Amino acid sequence: MIRVREFPNGFEYIEIQNSSAKAKIALQGAHIFEYQRVGEEAILWLSEISDFEQGRAIRGGVPVCWPWFGFNEDKNLPQHGFARTSMWEFVGANEVNESKTTLLFRLTNSEQTLKIWNYKFLLELQITISKELKMELKTTNLDDKAFKISQALHTYFSVSHISEVTISGLDKKPYLDALSWQKEVQGGNIYFEEEVDRVYQEIDEKIVLRDKNREINIKNKNSSSAVIWNPWIEKTLRMSAMKEDAYKYFVCIESANAFDDARVIEPKQSHTLIVQIF
Repeated sequence: MIRVREFPNGFEYIEIQNSSAKAKIALQGAHIFEYQRVGEEAILWLSEISDFEQGRAIRGGVPVCWPWFGFNEDKNLPQHGFARTSMWEFVGANEVNESKTTLLFRLTNSEQTLKIWNYKFLLELQITISKELKMELKTTNLDDKAFKISQALHTYFSVSHISEVTISGLDKKPYLDALSWQKEVQGGNIYFEEEVDRVYQEIDEKIVLRDKNREINIKNKNSSSAVIWNPWIEKTLRMSAMKEDAYKYFVCIESANAFDDARVIEPKQSHTLIVQIF
């Protein structure tokens, strides 16, 4: 089942349901804000007070950070780029079988994007809804000059409680601590007792999120960087569309091409960031 639906304010989204899972994807940002396998709890966290309004980023799910991750050198430009608040074209869907559905969304340059980022491009996001969630973010350079991108699929994972969370697969990996701007090396697993904001590099194996009652695996391709983030108490209080105790119930593991892993794309060439969540 594939339906185009909308909230009372006209904000449009696609609803998918098959024998494996159900999902909801907003046309703004090609933003997955729900993914839940049959008989299981939701994989993605979504703020109860998130905005579903044109031009405002959704808090939770999987925002698409593109064509830059974090802040641009020009601080007047939007954090995490413009893709997550742009209206994408829903190209179409394919019900491969009763348990697997693929959907394709497209964003290309416009008069507005050229004012922000002066390059011609085609950005495509293919999403596969099955027993696993697969996202393939493909950037094609349609310009006559090379451009550089950093990007992330900024996935918010729902957890029972942040105190129950362990992340493995990053032992001995170098990372930049975005709170201190110091370079560090991970020792052992990651636990959460305070704010964490780290950009890991040299990722070459799956990342495993262990919660109280389940395990979630994240496998990236064409990416050697990942961001681990939880805002903890004080930052949560300063953030929009987030209740004061929200930090307890999610952790972000972002599949990325960030900092040292940023990519230069030559004219007529493409780069595809792929993540599988299973």
